[in-house]
Amino acid sequence: MTHNVGSIDRLARAVLGLVLLYLAFFTIASTLWTAVAAIVGIVLLATAALSMCPLYRLLGINTCKI
Repeated sequence: MTHNVGSIDRLARAVLGLVLLYLAFFTIASTLWTAVAAIVGIVLLATAALSMCPLYRLLGINTCKI
């Protein structure tokens, strides 16, 4: 598995993922919004933790300096 997500990108994904999970579980919103926010938040946290984004791989993007 090749890393293609750089450190600044990882930080932004982690922060946004945590914000979306917070909004999904601690605010009152429709169930569709809650589900979408939770799924996107989990995906962002996973890609930040793994330093690998499948969409970046498909598009040929690499923000990792290593």
